[in-house]
Amino acid sequence: MQIVAVTDPLQLGFTRQAMVGVLVPGDVRLVADALCEMPEVSYVVTTAGSFDLLVEVVCEDDDHLLDVVMGQIRGLPGVGATETFVYLKLNKQQYRWGTR
Repeated sequence: MQIVAVTDPLQLGFTRQAMVGVLVPGDVRLVADALCEMPEVSYVVTTAGSFDLLVEVVCEDDDHLLDVVMGQIRGLPGVGATETFVYLKLNKQQYRWGTR
């Protein structure tokens, strides 16, 4: 068991969150590893759906998000395309796995 504190990005000045779907025509693992190194990326999931990777990013504002998506993620070797889903409202977030 690991006990951690979960911070609220809004309270820390990070007003823009988004999920980025990433298509990778080549080796997904290489792109996933590179995404994991980015400080704005909070998690990376390899999927078997419409996208090869789902990436959550936490940014200060829209300009920061634009830089992360256009300048960093799309600039990675191996990234074929992206689609960004901007969070308008976080309706539910919990960490209660295995508890009742």
